[in-house]
Parts: sequence; structure tokens; C-alpha cells
Amino acid sequence: MVEDKRGNESRAPTEDDLIARYFRPLAENFPGAFGLQDDAAVIEPPPGTDLVITTDAIIAGVHFFPDDAPVDIAYKALAVNVSDLAAKAANPIAYSLALLLPAGTSEAWIAAFAGGLREAQSAFAIALSGGDTTVSLAGPLMISVTAFGSVPRGKMVRRGGASAGDGLYVSGSIGDAALGLRLRLNDSDAQGWQLDAAARQQLLNRYLRPEPRLGLRAALLAYASAAMDISDGLVIDCARLCAASGVGGQIEAAKVPLSAPLRMLAATDKSILEIAITGGDDYEILAAVPKIHDAAFRTAASKAGIPVTRIGAIEGPGGALTVAAEDGLPMRLARRGYDHIAG
Repeated sequence: MVEDKRGNESRAPTEDDLIARYFRPLAENFPGAFGLQDDAAVIEPPPGTDLVITTDAIIAGVHFFPDDAPVDIAYKALAVNVSDLAAKAANPIAYSLALLLPAGTSEAWIAAFAGGLREAQSAFAIALSGGDTTVSLAGPLMISVTAFGSVPRGKMVRRGGASAGDGLYVSGSIGDAALGLRLRLNDSDAQGWQLDAAARQQLLNRYLRPEPRLGLRAALLAYASAAMDISDGLVIDCARLCAASGVGGQIEAAKVPLSAPLRMLAATDKSILEIAITGGDDYEILAAVPKIHDAAFRTAASKAGIPVTRIGAIEGPGGALTVAAEDGLPMRLARRGYDHIAG
């Protein structure tokens, strides 16, 4: 028990108190959540559409730092799931949240976390539909989100539709988050980077606050043969797209789009490019686009305000993914990206 300012005893908040205070308001724009007062929610996609479902969990010490700001942790937890919806050309509808809190988590932390969710919900036009909150006596903080979206019936853009001759495109720029992580770790290399404060903050923000490319959905739906978001590194995720499609492919490393800070660093440090193409947390979109649609895809992306860059091509059936250096020879990479089992 604690005492309030009037000298009255006040009890510690219960799970129901915390839900009512911080999470129920996040569901107020989604009628199927029933105010988070039932055991389940009802999600009905718009007529003529399919329901698209994706789940990602993030864990303290693995996907984020335990001392990251709770608003950033919440934003990232929702953003990485919405990014999967964006890559499938799906329109976000709702999400559920499973929250495993370490013992002793303060109400102030929960309030800030809920604030981060509200900020992300507003950015992505999505609402909370339900979930579960529990406390772990020993384990780390874990957040699992299941996100729901809709696409026109039978039109979800899968990984497995690429064909020989398709161009390989990426949105935005690659590698910022990987270098942002180096800055967050404060490793010795990052300490020596000749970057001003604004450039460092730009890279940190890309790591802390992924921005799903929702604006690219119409272009993907109309023109892409295959797509996925880049979460574990451009090279490993492109290899996964090729494997799902039963084809080979080639990335031309010199064509991979880099932000201004990365271009500056890469000009004097050849290792930066490898970090960029094998680091994770980009949450950009990788798409295969048939040659006949190249111009239309670029135009549609430009109208949506999202830059896209052709970085290579899909090759014949049964092949593997290669990464060509500037001289055309295969790059020898120490690793292809992040593996959730091997690390």
C-alpha cells in the first residue's frame, strides 16, 4: 500500500486498472475490440478483400536495448509489424499486443510505452484490438505484436512470385539503421566517424524509429511480382525472396542507395558498404518488378513520395543470389545478414 497526498491509503494498480488507464484508449477507434472488455475481438476486412496477418516479437537485449526510451520501444514494436503489411501491399486495420513485463516495471514506464503506441497508431492508421499483459519474475521485456491488414482478394504480394528478367528494387536508403546500432553501441569504430550531430541523430533515428513504407502499397499492388520488407539485411532477405521464388539473382552493390552520411563514410572506409548491405533493421521494401513495368513502378513510387532504386535483377530458375562489387566480381562477405536462430 502507498499513501496519497491526502493521507489516504491507495492500492497498487491492478492489471485491469492499467488496461483501463493506458490501453483501452488505444482501442477506442476500433469497434471490434469492444473496449478491451471481452476475451476476443472481431475483425472483418472490407468487402472484396482478404485479411493479411503478420506477427513479430521483439526482446530486450536482442532487438532493442533494455534502457531505450519506452516510447521508442513501443513505436518500433508496432512499426516492424506494419512494415510487413506494407510489403504485402496491405492496408493496416488493427493489431493485438502481448506484453511480458519484467517484475518491478513502473507505471510511469507503462504510461510512456502506451504513449509510444498511440504515436505509432496515429502514424500508421491502425488501432489496438486486444492482447495480454503479464509479469515475468526472471525474463527480459518482450513485446509480441500481431498485425492485421487487408488487400484486394487474391492480390497479396508474396515473396514467391519473382521471375527471370524482373528488376530488383529497394525503397529509400539502406544501412542507416545498421550504423545507427553501431552508434548506439558506442563501439570504437563509430566513435571515430567524422559525422556531425545531425548526421549521427539521423542514423540513430533510423535504428530506433523504423518508418514502414505504407505509401508504396499501390505501386506494389499494381506492378510488383514479389516483395518483402528488409529486416535482417538486404543480402539475406534478397536471398530469401529468390529462394521462395525458385530463382537466382544478382545485386550490384554499387547501385545500392546510401544516405548522405553513409556515402561520406563509405568514400574512405570500404567496410561501410558491407555493413550497409548485411546489417538489419532497414525496414525498407525489396521488390521484384517485371521489366515491362519498370517505368510505371518508378512513376507510381515517385508520385507516392517514396524513392526507389533498381539494384539488380532476377536471374533464371534454380540459381543463387550473388552480390557483384564495382568491378563486377563477386563480393566476399563475412556474413549475409542476421539469422534469428544462429544470430
